[in-house]
Amino acid sequence: MFEYVLLSPIADALLGHPSATDPAHWDGMLNALGWEGAVRRMATDHVVLAERLGHDMVYAVPNPPPPAAPGLSPSVTPEARSDDPVERLAARNACAEEADPSPRDDCLLIYACMRNEMARRGLDLPILAPAYAHGVWTDTDLMETMALAPNVAHRHFELATQRALAAAEKYLSLGIEVIGVGGDFAGNRPILSQAMYRQFIMPEVRAVARRVREAGAWSVNASDGDLWPVIDDFLLGCEVDGYLEIDWAAGMDLGRLKALFGPTTTFLGSLDCGSVLSFGTPSGIAEHTVTCIEAGMGDGGHILCASNAITASVPMRNYLAAVNAYRGYFALPALSV
Repeated sequence: MFEYVLLSPIADALLGHPSATDPAHWDGMLNALGWEGAVRRMATDHVVLAERLGHDMVYAVPNPPPPAAPGLSPSVTPEARSDDPVERLAARNACAEEADPSPRDDCLLIYACMRNEMARRGLDLPILAPAYAHGVWTDTDLMETMALAPNVAHRHFELATQRALAAAEKYLSLGIEVIGVGGDFAGNRPILSQAMYRQFIMPEVRAVARRVREAGAWSVNASDGDLWPVIDDFLLGCEVDGYLEIDWAAGMDLGRLKALFGPTTTFLGSLDCGSVLSFGTPSGIAEHTVTCIEAGMGDGGHILCASNAITASVPMRNYLAAVNAYRGYFALPALSV
């Protein structure tokens, strides 16, 4: 079990203070502790939450960079000076070609701090880190360009792959074991056709997954929404090891997924955070949790977590109902707050 994204107020209640893992608290932490102190607090809070909840893995994004020194200009993006989506995407490509694709080293401090905190507490949990670069969600310029000027769209995705590979190399050098790849491209149905996904995205995600596997780590493809029309390409075509953000509400039934892809894929999910955890009853949530546990058993394995983020819409009593249904199923003591 782990939690992909655990935000306030539940994270705050579990920690006993405002959680530095919630981006909404970053500015306050920065003012109170300074940049390095805020990063260390963020790392510690990630580890403490994992220990408190009995997690088997921890997810963390790179930390914000230090505040810019006085007199330095912030980075700029190309202005939208054209009404043509192709021209706008071409300008973005040009900007990306000039930029360093690698993440800043100072934005990776959190991972070393997490390792140190785990060692101090006698923990050894794998870390999942994001190299998501191939999503299309809300990017209407990109989607229009995929139809109008495929060569420009292909260049966009090639540059995305360069960034994902550069991030993966940094993660691998830090000993990070699990790397998230891909990106959102679906809601209640995919916003791309299977042909578009296969042409533009699948080969690029596969290149990242192959590099991760070559290095002895695991890749996890991530997108919520209804992925059935592209599921073979999303899992087998991309050659990934896992599937995260399994969207129960969009029809992604874990039992069916296991029957089709269990021998080759580890599934991470699929507690429904949008409706069941947010608005269900504790008894209904407990039943939902047990159903997910049993649907995910066998073959390539299953890591129980929410379909996406635990946000303020999830009451503490509901979250505890899910956690304790899991703990009770495996004869672990109940968690109380």
